[in-house]
Amino acid sequence: MKRFKNILAVYNESIGADDVLSQAAALAKENGARLTLADIAEAAHLPSAVVHERTRRLARVAAALESEGLSKVDSHVLLGTPHLEITRQVLADGHDLVIASGEGGTFLRTVFYGNTATELMRKCPCPVWILKPDQALPYRRILAAVDMDMSSAPNAELNVKIMDLAVSLAASHRSQLHIIHAWEVVGKDIDTLMSEIRDNTRETLLAKHRAIHSAALEKFLARYTFGDVDHEVHLMRGLPERQIVEVVESRDIDLIVMGTASRTGISGFLMGNAAEAVLEAVRCSVLTVKPKGFVCPVTKAAELAIA
Repeated sequence: MKRFKNILAVYNESIGADDVLSQAAALAKENGARLTLADIAEAAHLPSAVVHERTRRLARVAAALESEGLSKVDSHVLLGTPHLEITRQVLADGHDLVIASGEGGTFLRTVFYGNTATELMRKCPCPVWILKPDQALPYRRILAAVDMDMSSAPNAELNVKIMDLAVSLAASHRSQLHIIHAWEVVGKDIDTLMSEIRDNTRETLLAKHRAIHSAALEKFLARYTFGDVDHEVHLMRGLPERQIVEVVESRDIDLIVMGTASRTGISGFLMGNAAEAVLEAVRCSVLTVKPKGFVCPVTKAAELAIA
C-alpha cells in the first residue's frame, strides 16, 4: 500500500497510543513516507518545564524509530484545542493522513461522538484513521462503504478514493474485503411503492431498482483487479447506516473505510447523518475520506502553537 507520503501520528499517553505508533511506523516504512509524531496539550499555557519534558520524551520516541530504519522522524508538541491544532498542523505541513486512537473503554458510542476523533473526521482535510485500542493487526476483515448514486462527480470520485484505499489495505493486510452499497427506491416509484399495489407489482418494482443499483455497482467494481484479495459484495436495501452496522456486526469487521457526506464547498462542513450514526454504533477502527471540493473550516494560524 503506497498511498501516503506524509503521515501525522497522534502519540500521547492515551490508551492505544502504542498501536498508533506501530501502525504509523509500519505504514511509513511500507510507503517510504515521512512520519511526524504529535503530542497534544490542551492547556495553552503549560509551564515551560512541562512542555520541555514532553518535547524531549517525544524526541526520544522519534529517535528510536529512526534507529529502527525509518528516515528522519519529526516530532511536535501542539498546545491548544486538540482537533484544531492537529488540523492546523495538517494544513501547515501538508500531511496526507492522520492516525490517532479512539480513547478509552466503550470506543465510539460514548467516546467518539463529539470528541477529538469526530471533530477530526468532520474538519481535517486529509483522511483520518482512528484505531480501536488493542485491536489485533493485521486486520482480518475490512469493509468499504460506497454509494452508487452517480448523479454528482464528487460522489463518484469519493467512491474511487474509498475503494482504492480499501483494496490496497486488504492486499497489504491479507484481509477479506467486504463491499457494501445500500440502495432504496427513488423517483416517482416511491409514491407507487407506498400506495396500495399488488404484491407482484411491488416485487417487480423492487427488482427493477435493485437491478439498476446492481448494474451500477458491477460497472464500478469492474475497474478493480482484486487478485488474491478475497472479497464479498453486499447489495442491501435500506438506510445506509443500518445496513453498514448490520454487516459490521454480522461479519465481525475490523476496519470500515467510508466517506463523509458528499456536500462540498461548505465552510463548517459536517458529516452526514449516515456517517455519524455509523460512528455512534460500531466498535471497530474507522478510516474516513473527504470528498473532492471539501472546504476545511479551520483556518491556518499565522504561527502554530508548536513547541
